[in-house]
Amino acid sequence: MNGGDEVAAAPAGPPQSLDWKFSQVFGERTAGEEVQEVDIISAIEFDKTGDHLATGDRGGRVVLFERTDTKDHGVPRRDLERMEYPIGRHPEFRYKTEFQSHEPEFDYLKSLEIEEKINKIRWCQTANGALFLLSTNDKTIKFWKVQEKKVKKISDMNLDPSKAVGNGSIASSSTPKLCLANGGSPDRSYNYLGNDFSFPPGGLPSLRLPVVTSQETNLVARCRRVYAHAHDYHINSVSNNSDGETFISADDLRINLWNLEISNQSFNIVDVKPANMEDLTEVITSAEFHPTHCNTLAYSSSKGSIRVIDLRQSALCDSHAKLFEEPEAPGSRSFFTEIIASISDIKFARDGRYILSRDYMTLKLWDINMDSGPVATFQVHEYLRPKLCDLYENDSIFDKFECCLSGDGLRVATGSYSNLFRVFGCAPGSTEATTLEASKNPMRQVQTPSRPSRSLSSITRVVRRGAENPGVDANGNAFDFTTKLLHLAWHPTENSIACAAANSLYMYYA
Repeated sequence: MNGGDEVAAAPAGPPQSLDWKFSQVFGERTAGEEVQEVDIISAIEFDKTGDHLATGDRGGRVVLFERTDTKDHGVPRRDLERMEYPIGRHPEFRYKTEFQSHEPEFDYLKSLEIEEKINKIRWCQTANGALFLLSTNDKTIKFWKVQEKKVKKISDMNLDPSKAVGNGSIASSSTPKLCLANGGSPDRSYNYLGNDFSFPPGGLPSLRLPVVTSQETNLVARCRRVYAHAHDYHINSVSNNSDGETFISADDLRINLWNLEISNQSFNIVDVKPANMEDLTEVITSAEFHPTHCNTLAYSSSKGSIRVIDLRQSALCDSHAKLFEEPEAPGSRSFFTEIIASISDIKFARDGRYILSRDYMTLKLWDINMDSGPVATFQVHEYLRPKLCDLYENDSIFDKFECCLSGDGLRVATGSYSNLFRVFGCAPGSTEATTLEASKNPMRQVQTPSRPSRSLSSITRVVRRGAENPGVDANGNAFDFTTKLLHLAWHPTENSIACAAANSLYMYYA
């Protein structure tokens, strides 16, 4: 996908479909094991380097993982890739640390319980070897610093334990016990200096100062700032700015701009709340900063539109710079049209040229230079269309699936039901449409890439793919709409995907 006036070499044809393999799983549950609600993963995010991965869960915890295969023969992995050095090992991560980010709260003014569930996690720029990240629940955003701290230990005692001290008692250990104020000890038998203690003539030749050593390092997570009381409605998005100094937070009706260093004030930059709430027709569903232009951000709505705004135009960005929406096909309107058109997630491509959006039935890829319609539409689970009434009754139609793009912009991915997720090729001419299962055997749902079911002009490269109608899985079992894969993330530089199936984190590579 070359933009503008760039001159590209003649393409050698669309890239081949990837062969996905299982890498590892964290928190795998055994057959029949009941999943606790607080353990269900609710957010996943790679950092910019891909060396760290963070997950948040409904219990308000943030778990960090670090990559273990980043070095090979002393040469950093990214340098090996730059030299086209063959790397045989697939990405491997290990548990790093975890901390309690949010606790359940109660808003007494509104008589409202505030869940501890982590809605979003965003990595910030690292500094001095420390990791920084933002995490948010429905109401409060927190800025965390995770750093290694040296643990100081005392290696020697004040007195030689072989000598009698105090009232004739003998020190029984060289390890210091818990001490009280003024040198007292909770263990009376361990009290070195009793009331009848007196220094012998000439003093104690064995008296010496303790030696403090720093032998171990522990990871410590510390909350640096709390950004609270700025949203009347549930926060659905947090996004870092490329300037490294500011970020936005979005709820149903407003988007606020924050400075990372200032937690007691924010600036409202988008407000779609009408004077009369009865006139409300759409809400904000997702928002994200442009990856390189610090003045540009995009937000999506429940009506299926995406608006791009320029912060240089005005302090309150009521008017958008660009509007992206797909015209409704004549005669296609039904009761469910607006519900399934609601966009649940948007992501900028790494170069900022394209925006990926996910609504209930499809993935759409938009070129920010072309607002007439999406350049590609991918059918995620078209077989559900006859079942929309049932999905409405059990509220599944309101599930919010996330989406992600590969670092090279050649593929997109999103989740579905029965713990399935789909990978589509979005390069010109690609027919890649792969279905994988979040399990140790991801290719169990074998599917041949489907041909484009509709192709428009070659200029816009509009394709609609993946409209297969499986109905049942490879084993003949009906699809399970209670097991849904809502959250997934693509490694920023490699073809590696992390996805959450309930309380388990699965990782795959190609």
